[in-house]
Amino acid sequence: MTKRLFDILFAGAAMIAATPLLLLAYVGIRLSSQGPVVFPAQRTGKDGTVFTMPKFRTMRINDRKRSVITAPRDSRVFPFGTFLRKTKIDELPQFWAVLAGRMSIVGPRPEDPKIVDNHYTDWMLETLRVKPGITSPGALFAYAYQDYFLEQTTPYESYVEALLPRKLSLERVYVDRVGFAYDMMVIARTLVTILQMLTGRHILGTPPESEAARHWLPSDMPLLPR
Repeated sequence: MTKRLFDILFAGAAMIAATPLLLLAYVGIRLSSQGPVVFPAQRTGKDGTVFTMPKFRTMRINDRKRSVITAPRDSRVFPFGTFLRKTKIDELPQFWAVLAGRMSIVGPRPEDPKIVDNHYTDWMLETLRVKPGITSPGALFAYAYQDYFLEQTTPYESYVEALLPRKLSLERVYVDRVGFAYDMMVIARTLVTILQMLTGRHILGTPPESEAARHWLPSDMPLLPR
């Protein structure tokens, strides 16, 4: 109940505070690309339930079906969409999903149902025991390091082989340690990480969950890029 109350208060306050950014995104998308402003992404949430996760659209509408994974410098993303992705403004509509009870502020990032069905192993499925979130240790890792693991020509394959297990090993640690104090730490790390990425510091050090995360990774797979 404490977590749910915090989610409601935080999401409500965030939506009010972010009103100028919401308006900026709305106008920018309208001027940049034809199509809807908000994209209803299908994601797998708690206990394997598929739900709609709203995001500001960052891709040209006719190109979206080519791959569920966005490659580095993906040509499908229009220029203003790149700005929205880098600043994480494209994630702001997800506060509505938090208010509706489908998501939490902190929790494992929800994944595309096809990836869950085809690539999640038993230990990965354990991350579905809790409600998905807007931010998480795994989400921060992917935000900082995805360009080091994703191949330009094979983004889907490199995602499921290289980035997905690393990201989910951190999410698995979160599930084992979930708690209010931990959530506050993840939120603080999120703000710091976004500021660091926007100022050009792309290597953000070793996540505090890294030692525990090693348990879930193959012995020949280091967590951080070499």
